[in-house]
Amino acid sequence: MTEILSPVGVQGGTPTAERVVAHPAWPALKDAVEAIRPWQSKDGSIDLAAEGAPSAGAVRAEVERVIAAVEELAPLLPHNDAYHRALVADLRRWADEGFSVPDFLDSLLAFQPARQRADGLPHLVLFPMYTQNGNLDRNFEAVVLRMVWPDWLADLERTRYDNPLFCGIAFEDFTAGYDTNSAVLFPETIAVREAPERFTWGGIFCDREAARFRRVSEAAVETLGIELPEDIREMLTDQERCQEAFVLWDMVHDRTHSHGDLPFDPFMIKQRQPFWMYGLEELRCDLTAFKEAVKLEAEGYSQARDVQFAVIFDRMFRFPVTGDRVRNYDGLGGQLLFAYLHKHDVVRWTDNTLHIDWERAPKVTNQLCGEIEKLYRDGIDRPKLVHWFAAYDLVSTYLAPHPGSVWAKGPDALDLDLPPRKLVDDVLPDEFPLSMFYEALAKKLRGVIASTKGITAHSDELAAA
Repeated sequence: MTEILSPVGVQGGTPTAERVVAHPAWPALKDAVEAIRPWQSKDGSIDLAAEGAPSAGAVRAEVERVIAAVEELAPLLPHNDAYHRALVADLRRWADEGFSVPDFLDSLLAFQPARQRADGLPHLVLFPMYTQNGNLDRNFEAVVLRMVWPDWLADLERTRYDNPLFCGIAFEDFTAGYDTNSAVLFPETIAVREAPERFTWGGIFCDREAARFRRVSEAAVETLGIELPEDIREMLTDQERCQEAFVLWDMVHDRTHSHGDLPFDPFMIKQRQPFWMYGLEELRCDLTAFKEAVKLEAEGYSQARDVQFAVIFDRMFRFPVTGDRVRNYDGLGGQLLFAYLHKHDVVRWTDNTLHIDWERAPKVTNQLCGEIEKLYRDGIDRPKLVHWFAAYDLVSTYLAPHPGSVWAKGPDALDLDLPPRKLVDDVLPDEFPLSMFYEALAKKLRGVIASTKGITAHSDELAAA
């Protein structure tokens, strides 16, 4: 069973994230980590024989600084005692073995945040890791975070949306790999000698998601002249409210990857598929969260109405115009949602203003969810390639493929003697380009989206620190 700590005990007794970042050992730890990071190769090792490389003694001195800081901070976090002891052992072994490819499996196995989900409970996390949508090298990163686990969310997880591995989290401070667009802390990003049999937790930074959502949505609303319901206008000014919407959205989204009428070819297994398949899977999980939010709103959960607007706004206004256009499956999902709502007259771009039928939006959004669910349900009876084409047909019903697309010409244009995974090579990097509407919106929002890099609920405080 998951151990639940009392939030009252957390605040009244000892650990708070603020106490950790205010301790002199925290900036010392950050400084030592930032000294080590530039010396590391992509795999996390340090080549001491390379030109301009530091001496072994210089690296070891910085590692000892890290260890000393961890040991100073550890008493503030007694719930992490086993992890911090394993972390120190892993750091010393890495130094003793000559700074080769790091192996932090022992400390990874000792770190079990999902066993103690209590609102506000802090963690000091240090691993050699890459940060998704951030730094792709397995450098050392240090993060002080706190759990976001209010009572109402804990009750929903316990009674309706079982997701024992999910951790809603928020930043307090971090090293350079998180001064990026990364909003997750996943165990599979950590350097280990072998993957554990199963991962036992996964964290999503709802504060970054909420802050990013607020900034981009406010800019989109102003740019497009959208008339907002008063309660949603108020939502965009309230960081705490948006965080609660995102942690609920994330919890339901995360569990949906393993729920529903999934084909025998499961989407959660890493494999080679056309990127629209990943786009549909991510959109299915978001729209499932939307559908559940409609039900929860009817039951009186105020956070549920916020989830609906967060899904629609983030999907329509941020996802399509964020990142490059190479296999941008999240962007594709956002384009599809907008096009579907437009085709069904829920959104209209008229007189240089975007009009949204707020009353019909939930019903039509749920309708798209139903079409994707039917695709999945029917997929169990199809060969893989036939299923991919069925998914392509669904997407291309609402989005125009690239005029040079081979896939758009149908099966006769492909060499069907090749295995399906080889036919992925015929997918264009940008198989479904942006519409004229989104090309214009991308130019308008480019600076705003760039400004959200590294954003948190208290970015100004971090910048001044």
